[in-house]
Amino acid sequence: MKILVCISHVPDTTSKINFTEGDSKFDTSGVQFVINPNDDFGLTRAMWFKEKQGATVDIVNVGGPETEPTLRKALATGADNAIRVNAEPTDGAFVAKQLAKVVEDGGYDLVIAGRESIDYNGGMVPGMLAGLLNFNFINTCIGLEVEGDEVTAVREIDGGKETLKTKLPLVIAGQKGLVQESDLRIPNVRGIMAARKKPLHVVEPVEAPATSRAVKFEKPAPRGQVKLIDPDNLDQLIDLLHNEAKVI
Repeated sequence: MKILVCISHVPDTTSKINFTEGDSKFDTSGVQFVINPNDDFGLTRAMWFKEKQGATVDIVNVGGPETEPTLRKALATGADNAIRVNAEPTDGAFVAKQLAKVVEDGGYDLVIAGRESIDYNGGMVPGMLAGLLNFNFINTCIGLEVEGDEVTAVREIDGGKETLKTKLPLVIAGQKGLVQESDLRIPNVRGIMAARKKPLHVVEPVEAPATSRAVKFEKPAPRGQVKLIDPDNLDQLIDLLHNEAKVI
């Protein structure tokens, strides 16, 4: 089984976010980047298939040279090869078309992507990718077993879980729950050293005009000041909830 894991290069959630050019562009200055958490769950599950079933695991990213440290970190967890599509990920449709070309050229059976990236939270790429490839698709996947070309998957739905059976080739959009957080792979020194020698292939993008663009970003409004009420003064609390907060 050939597995391709899509890796997004995203800001660490502890980073301070700012925008430039009239709030139309994300400011990367001083921002620490990491593997998208949803992709990390998928990568760890892929490594299980490699170790238990002899699968080959490649990783792919659409981005510039600045994303290569993130790819090397993914290689250090045990992935076999890395592919970087040398292009700025302008929108979800553009990224999906680049990934589709990689999948077609590589003959992959299973594509594991994150449900969404934590930067733009678009959640569009996995479904678009499956559509372009005419692959089966499972969203919000929290469980995955493969035997031959038979697949059993569990996905999260409103109020519960749904178990599905399908066949390869398949695209899944994974998330927290695909593996336990305690099982996430942390690269060790041996893995980091090995990753330096593993192939990282850079390919040029296919022509795919962007279908959307960011016009403006806006930060959440700052929270108002907290008013502390004496626990014995219930009348004041009720008055504030009624006249200021207007929730009762």
